Amino acid sequence: MPNKLLPHPIYCDIFCVVVDNYGDAGVCWRLARQLAEEYDWQVRLWIDKPTLLDWLAPDHAQSPVTIVPWPDDLSPDESIDSPADVVIEAFACELPATYVAAMAQREKKPVWLNLEYLSAENWIGELHGKPSPHPRLPLVKHFFFPGFDECSGGLLREADYDQRRLAFDATAFRSEFGLPKKAPHEITLSLFSYPTAPTAQLMQALAHAEHPIRLLLPGSNRATVTQGALTVQSLPFLPQVRYDELLWMCDLNFVRGEDSFVRAQWAGKPFVWQIYPQADDAHRVKLEAFLARFIQKVGAGETVNTSAMATMNTFWHAWNNAGTLNWPAFAATLPVLTAVTQRWSAALARQPNLARNLVQFCIERLK
Repeated sequence: MPNKLLPHPIYCDIFCVVVDNYGDAGVCWRLARQLAEEYDWQVRLWIDKPTLLDWLAPDHAQSPVTIVPWPDDLSPDESIDSPADVVIEAFACELPATYVAAMAQREKKPVWLNLEYLSAENWIGELHGKPSPHPRLPLVKHFFFPGFDECSGGLLREADYDQRRLAFDATAFRSEFGLPKKAPHEITLSLFSYPTAPTAQLMQALAHAEHPIRLLLPGSNRATVTQGALTVQSLPFLPQVRYDELLWMCDLNFVRGEDSFVRAQWAGKPFVWQIYPQADDAHRVKLEAFLARFIQKVGAGETVNTSAMATMNTFWHAWNNAGTLNWPAFAATLPVLTAVTQRWSAALARQPNLARNLVQFCIERLK
């Protein structure tokens, strides 16, 4: 949906300070690329670790997005001639003072957004889109919250996502990465986690599983190892588009943070989320909020296997270091979880995506 309402191109600057390794860069890159490719915005991505994009999007140099190293190349004394029409500070990173001053000098003030972290908590709907006037300058910042319902900004999802998923060839993917043909009753898992995850406990449980299990570790270089029912096999680091394919191929995906968490939901396969740990266990509130929303949504209007949902809840908490992993019980729920996750994914896809919501929000304020 390119802009048809304004007489000139829309210029957008996105500022990103990488805190969570790949996640922050991944979210910002997805948004920048979607705004540029699907809406014809002129986008600059200011990022303090631009080399991460060489891994996440090796073809980024061929995209219409301009990558700007930040903040090293913007000294306090450097002037800014042309701040953008739309300025997005990702995850409450602090903009350079010179850039903010230049924003205030514009006759037509920019639309200034704070793109917040994703949460399923109900209160985000109350704050989404709300203004926050600058204490000294004639500028207003708006909070923009990703989320799971119409009261939020939505989730990032590219226009060609379904087309890519339907064209995906799992057999070719396995052949490309040296994965053997799937054995009868084999469960294929992908694992992307923080160091605090109880991976040793998981692997011990998988080794004693009733059916063969192949555990794939993207971005790892360890040798292939088989112990009991479990075979652990490394994959190279996968760029974003190839990581989507891994999620589509697997029967169960262990994901972390925000970016891979969202991609697992679009994949429509059962997943286990490790939330980014926060002080005072603040992350557990967010974990509970998502689980409550997920279970409520997939159960709307029909009977849900409450035992399977309870098992999922217990396993997720254990994966976040609150309990003991019960793999046999969780594995037995996978057929149910496959169906409910597909229903969840389809419901999310019927809502406008984050980029579309953001574009509409900004255009209304740029008229």
